[in-house]
Amino acid sequence: MDEQVSAQHAGLKGKAEALIATLAQAEATHDHVLWTAFAEAATVETFCRSWLALQCRLIEGVQAGVVLLGPVDRGPFCPVATWPEGLHNLQHLTNTIERTLGDRRCCVLPSESVDGKPLNRHYEIGCPVEVRGALHGAAVLEITSNSDVERQGMMRQLHWGAAWLELLFVREAVAAEKVTRERIQTALDLVAMSVGHDRFYASALALVNALATSLSCDRVSIGFVTRGRTRVVAVSHSAEFKEQTNVIRGLAETMNEAVDQRETIVYPPPAEGAALVMYAHAAFAKEHGSGALLCLPLEASGQAVGALLLERPRERSFDETSVVLCRSVAALIGPVLEIHRREDRWIGGKIWDSLTRYVHDLFGPRHVALKVTTASLLGLLAFCVLAEGEYRVSAKTVLEPTVQRAAAAPFNGYIREAPIRAGDVARSGDVLCTLDDRELRLERLKSVSKLEEYRKEYHKAMAEREAAKVEIVTAQMNQVQSEIALLDEQLAHTRVLAPFDGIVVSGDLSQSLGSPVEKGKVLFEIAPLDSYRVVLEVDERDIADVQVGQHGQLLLSAFPSESVRVTVANVMPVSTAKEGRNFFRVEATLDQAHGRLRPAMEGAGKVEVDRRLLVWIWTHQVVDWIRLAVWAWLP
Repeated sequence: MDEQVSAQHAGLKGKAEALIATLAQAEATHDHVLWTAFAEAATVETFCRSWLALQCRLIEGVQAGVVLLGPVDRGPFCPVATWPEGLHNLQHLTNTIERTLGDRRCCVLPSESVDGKPLNRHYEIGCPVEVRGALHGAAVLEITSNSDVERQGMMRQLHWGAAWLELLFVREAVAAEKVTRERIQTALDLVAMSVGHDRFYASALALVNALATSLSCDRVSIGFVTRGRTRVVAVSHSAEFKEQTNVIRGLAETMNEAVDQRETIVYPPPAEGAALVMYAHAAFAKEHGSGALLCLPLEASGQAVGALLLERPRERSFDETSVVLCRSVAALIGPVLEIHRREDRWIGGKIWDSLTRYVHDLFGPRHVALKVTTASLLGLLAFCVLAEGEYRVSAKTVLEPTVQRAAAAPFNGYIREAPIRAGDVARSGDVLCTLDDRELRLERLKSVSKLEEYRKEYHKAMAEREAAKVEIVTAQMNQVQSEIALLDEQLAHTRVLAPFDGIVVSGDLSQSLGSPVEKGKVLFEIAPLDSYRVVLEVDERDIADVQVGQHGQLLLSAFPSESVRVTVANVMPVSTAKEGRNFFRVEATLDQAHGRLRPAMEGAGKVEVDRRLLVWIWTHQVVDWIRLAVWAWLP
């Protein structure tokens, strides 16, 4: 009996061990399947389902779990994976999901029953999925736990596991950035091939040829809007074409359809594409046998300026990658080619476009500053055309004295005193300078002595009745008397006196005392203080308007804040060449005396002619110069 029981126990034990081995093998097989699915996941949903299943198996005590994903930082975030599979009732996890997404940090909350009471040993843990500060979603698990230490370990395991989700989005972002960089690089290469030309047509032809080659297109065409209609300007691999052919007209109509709608048109249209008008595309494809068409509008400054049309066989229709690449090329090349086209036109076209744009902005709803500026300029122009002003002839002006006297050396001598110098005011009879008279006095004394000797001889000859000798001595006496008279005259002029009240214009002998002077040398120049004439150097272009008796104003550099009234007294009929211009000397008199005027003062004078239109006053010199130049040039 004991042996039978032992045998039964041994059999049961073997079956249990076999069952445990079978379960372990099944468990290992299931783990292998999950890891294989996790490693080979091709979509985000497959990756998240396998990841959630592995997390729920690695973390003991998990009752349910969910992974939510959605648009970055915006939401809404929807479940993409649940555990167990087919779990639909997630209302009890709503509070934890909202808390995790709202706070963007891991949290642990106790589970609640239907009536709102916390369940014993049931908790909910949530972990956000963030990449570079951007929220992509969250992972939430419902667990059973007996201690805080155990819950912390579960949270740590979930946090570490969430790094796989973050890595998934980082890889997707890197892949997207790589695709974007490659697309941008390709677009830039295509654009660079076209902008490396000086002329617009060469740039457009290079672009369509490069697109046709790189995208394997049968034909690529580009057109630009002219007077409201699209005109084909370049066709790939065609140096010349006639605009009146059916193909070129069909290309233009097809481009017009895209330009009018300002939308990218793909023909045949994709199933999920937007509803667009494609009558011209369909007609062109049917008439010319083009299987697939891609037409993109070119824009510059917010306006459609042209279109780019690509053609392929139907079996190689345009996919999303090609469409995105062509959009990038169109966005880059549109403004560049439009600027190139505008700069490559005749000057008349540029002027017409500028005027058209100016009129459109002027009468359009915006551009207030342009309207105000135009109105101000028109008002100013009307004022200049209709208003009159005082026409005055301007000229350089010099102040000259009416009389200027020179004080010269009366004889050869030396300067003894010079109390007056240039700039001093002298009264009539004031001593300007004194010459040394010692030599003259000695000469006079010598002559007087000689005269006395001749007188003695004269009396002796008279006493001896020698008539001939009397005649000779008489002549000698007369000669000596003349010499004495000359010396007296010179002595009387050793002091140089001021001839009248005035200002010493030139002459400074204070630094030349004792120096010799020659007879007739000008020592001082004196001008009166109250008698001046104004000399205006009137340009030969304006001399015809200046007449005797006209009034004017003088503004001197020394007194720029005080104007002096003058009257034209004389117009010299002879011109003078100076500093590369010809001018006439016009003399004027001061209407009123001015106490502070001095000779040689310079300034600007204006002669009042009459009242004329302001526009004539400001432009007559240029108009006269143009009239003279044209007359001289004409035969």
